[in-house]
Amino acid sequence: MATVLTDQTIDERMQEVLARDGLFEVIGGEVVEIERMDAAETKLASLLIRLIGQFTDADDAGHVVMETMFDLHLPSGRQRRPDLAFVSCERWPLDKPLPRGEAWDVIPDLAIEVVSPSNRADEIMTKVIEYFGAGVRSVWVVFPGQHTIQVYSSPTELRGFVDSDELSGDPVLPGFRLPLEKLFRNFPKSDPPPSDRPLD
Repeated sequence: MATVLTDQTIDERMQEVLARDGLFEVIGGEVVEIERMDAAETKLASLLIRLIGQFTDADDAGHVVMETMFDLHLPSGRQRRPDLAFVSCERWPLDKPLPRGEAWDVIPDLAIEVVSPSNRADEIMTKVIEYFGAGVRSVWVVFPGQHTIQVYSSPTELRGFVDSDELSGDPVLPGFRLPLEKLFRNFPKSDPPPSDRPLD
C-alpha cells in the first residue's frame, strides 16, 4: 500500500524515507513511499536479475538493475521504480558514466514488476500504461504465487506464460530463453480459491 507523504518539501520527504531505508516514487510532484518486496519475492527477483544479467553481459547488451528509479518524463511528473529493468546500450552506452542522484534520466527498454500480495491490480496496470507512455518497449508482470508471467508489448497486447512454459525475451532481449520452472521452483504456489478446489 502506498502512502503519500505531505507537509515537507520534496527533498525533505525523500531524505525522510531514505533515513529509514525506505523506497519511494515521485507521482505528480508528491513523494510516495512504496513497500519493499517480501523475502520470497526478493529471492525470485534476485534470480531473475542474475539470469538476465548473465545473458546481457555475454554480448555487452546493456544494463540490468533492481529497484532503480527512472524519470519517465511524463506530463504528470512520474518517477517510477520498477522491481527490475533493462536499459540497452543504445539508450545508455556502456562506457557512459552512470548518474548520481535518485532518478536515472533514461527510459528503460524493459520494466519488470514482481507482484506482492499487497499490490493492487489498478496500481500495476497504471504503471504498465505509464511505462509504455514513456517509451518502454516491453513490460513483464510476474505473479510468483500463481507461477505466471504476463508479457506486455503494449497496454492492450500481452502474452501469458505459466511455469511449464519457456519465457522468450524477444524483441527486447533477442535469444534470451528461460524455463519458468527454473524461476519458480523455490516459490510456494498460492492455493486456489475455495470454489476452484476439487471436492473431497
